[in-house]
Amino acid sequence: MKMIKAIIKPFKLDEVKDALVAIGVSGLTVSEVRGHGRQKGHTELYRGSEYQVDFLPKVELTTVVESSQVDAVIEAIVNAARTDKVGDGKIFVIDVGRTVRIRTGEEDNAAL
Repeated sequence: MKMIKAIIKPFKLDEVKDALVAIGVSGLTVSEVRGHGRQKGHTELYRGSEYQVDFLPKVELTTVVESSQVDAVIEAIVNAARTDKVGDGKIFVIDVGRTVRIRTGEEDNAAL
């Protein structure tokens, strides 16, 4: 099993969610986060004063899938989230040692 975390632009959330549902991903956790990568934020103007915005709003999606689904999930996220502009985001793939469904006690793939 693999945990996939994707940091994407907020306005791409619905497209990514729909792409994941279309390939059979059933569980998804979404968090609003703030951060920056290479672009290091940007400068904005407010009431005539310029100020630096260091942390940009992003959305973090987390899902756990069987190892055989990883490539399809990554492809779906990349295709749905890409704008070809700086700040499109990142995807992280993490090994999951054990999963337990709290309600039933099912473990690993049965718990997905």
